[in-house]
This record gives sequence, C-alpha cells and structure tokens, in this order.
Amino acid sequence: MATATPQKSVTHQSNGAGADGSPAQSSARGFPKTYPAPTQLATPTDLTPEQAQAVTDAVNPLIADAFALYAKTKNFHWHLSGPRFRELHLLFDKQATQILESIDPMVERIRKIGGTSVRSLTHASKLQTIHDDNDEFVGPQEMVNRLLLDNRHIAQSLRAASETADENKDLATANLLEEFLDLAERRAWFLYEVAQTSEAVH
Repeated sequence: MATATPQKSVTHQSNGAGADGSPAQSSARGFPKTYPAPTQLATPTDLTPEQAQAVTDAVNPLIADAFALYAKTKNFHWHLSGPRFRELHLLFDKQATQILESIDPMVERIRKIGGTSVRSLTHASKLQTIHDDNDEFVGPQEMVNRLLLDNRHIAQSLRAASETADENKDLATANLLEEFLDLAERRAWFLYEVAQTSEAVH
C-alpha cells in the first residue's frame, strides 16, 4: 500500500514578508499586457476592443511620464541651492503635486474602458519618454530649463493622446486629457517666465 507523501505547509505572512523575513516578491516575469485586461479586471464598455486598446495604449505612456516628471520635479525641489531657493522650491513643489494628482484620474479612465495600467516603477520605466535625471548637481536655472522642455513634451503627448481618444469615440478621456493639457501648458508658461531671468529657452 503506497504511503501518501506529506505536503509541505505554506506559511502566509500577514505583513507582506517572505518566510525568511524578506519582502514578498512577485512571481511574474516581464511586464504585463495592459490590454486586454485579465477577466477579473475586464470592465464592460460600449467601445469596441480596438477602440479601447487604442486609448489604453495612448494613455499609459502619459501615466508613466507623469511618474517620471513627478520624480524629476521633486528631485529638483529637494536639491535646490542658491538665492532663488524659496521661489523655486515652492514652485517645483506645487507643480510636482499637480503632476502627481493627474495619475489617478488617468488610470481610472483606462480601467473604466476595460484596460489596465502600470503595476510598478519598473513597468512605468518601460513606457516613459521623459528622461530621468541622476546628475549629482544641477544649477537652479538649468533645473528650470529642463522642466520647461519636459512639460512642453508632456503637453505635446497629451494633445496627441486626446486626439486618439476623440478619434476612438472616448470623449470622456479626451476631455480629461484636455484638462491636463491646459495644466501642462500652464506649468510650461510659468517655467518659461521664470527662465527669462537668465538665458531664455526656445
């Protein structure tokens, strides 16, 4: 008579740690598709699958870029120096908060049409078009110049994605992106005016 092989017990950690105390890790390999969504996340929509995918593919890079620009703007907020410290410290902080607040509404729009979004910073880095800034020191005027160019790039991307949403009959997403386009252009405007204290950026 064959004896049953005893099953190893699996201990589930309630604090998100592994059995050895290390942080819990995902078992996934590579990056997940953002469309179509897994069955459990496939929110019904009257858009066709082709329309929903087009909008999902257009908006996810914006979300990744928002993470990247938020991090860069906060980096410059934290690492300012010089006589313009207070002025730029406050400006960068306000702009970073505005950028961060744009992420959740964009992700929720994707979820409402049956798509999914980024799962991690590494996933976001795969989609972002804004370059990270790892320089040990950046002067305040150069910070302004770099953020100005990045916000112009964001505005251009938002305009294109809004047009894609409109072409695919997703007017709600198009309208949301137009609101964020206005805010991106406002950030660029403020940075452009601040840049006039030295060499202008064109």
